[in-house]
Amino acid sequence: MLKPLRVGLVDDKAVNRTSISGKLKQFEDLDLCFVATNGDDCLEQLKGLPLEKMPKILFMDLEMPKMDGVQTIHLARALYPEIHFIVLTVFDDDDKIFEAIKAGAHGYLLKDESAITLHNAITNVLENGGAPMSPAIARKAFEMLGRSQAPAEVKTRHNHMLDTMLTDREKEILQQTINGLDAKRIAAQLNISVLTIRKHIANIYQKLHVNSKAQIISLAHKKNWV
Repeated sequence: MLKPLRVGLVDDKAVNRTSISGKLKQFEDLDLCFVATNGDDCLEQLKGLPLEKMPKILFMDLEMPKMDGVQTIHLARALYPEIHFIVLTVFDDDDKIFEAIKAGAHGYLLKDESAITLHNAITNVLENGGAPMSPAIARKAFEMLGRSQAPAEVKTRHNHMLDTMLTDREKEILQQTINGLDAKRIAAQLNISVLTIRKHIANIYQKLHVNSKAQIISLAHKKNWV
């Protein structure tokens, strides 16, 4: 029998900790093994914790005293790269979204999400390499991309978006896909397996919320990625 997946929660408000803990404890395959009240508390508890006792997923609040969620993710990502961080917050404003993404968050959800949504987010991050977002957050992100700006500024902003959402290898493969190459030709050019290329392409599709090569090319032209 597989051991339950170790998950943690960082939130300064007791009512939120109680609510979210209750949702996570509904699942037998999850072990809520780590609870912290702010960023300082989180990093202090993680310090010296054996690898086998580290949470695999940490749900992270953003607005907290002493050290907020963005600062905590920045530091913890460097110190504990095996931990995946999913932001869980009431904030859906533009700055908060991109601060969290730039800090290294693997997902961004609102606190009123259902228990099953939280569970699905964990699966999405760990098994599919996804970046789960609440619909309201995803809509905000795409609204930001669609705002009318000067062409140079648009390209700079959108390229920065790619920097935060895709790895260097994924951006390289995205560019080759936009140029019309198929997986076999990209694999030959980059000297890696076709299976690996297809995995990268699947990750790109998921991160950019598209389902086909035609959508990728259309999106690239609309957002001035080419």
